[in-house]
Amino acid sequence: MEEAKGVVKHVLLVKFKEGISENQIEELTKSYAKLVDLVEPMKSFHWGKDVSIENLHQGFTHIFESTFESMEGVAEYVAHPAHVEYANLFLSHVEKVIVFDYKPTTVRV
Repeated sequence: MEEAKGVVKHVLLVKFKEGISENQIEELTKSYAKLVDLVEPMKSFHWGKDVSIENLHQGFTHIFESTFESMEGVAEYVAHPAHVEYANLFLSHVEKVIVFDYKPTTVRV
């Protein structure tokens, strides 16, 4: 297996608080996406809502994924004032969150 050179994926699995509307989630997501233009090491942003038929999500309904060139880029992002401000707002609407950073790995056969 070959670990990706430098690239880091930053993933959040989110369970929003009871009573948060789809419109509020949409606004939070749009604001999250804007961080790509504000935080230089953040290279891309994707998100989605659970559509699994296995029903193993444990209440987590949304996933947010950002791509960075390095762990140093993730650290810069985490400390960036725009991220700190957004994270405080975002987390006030979240019941539970799992954050996972990883370097994508390719299996060679």
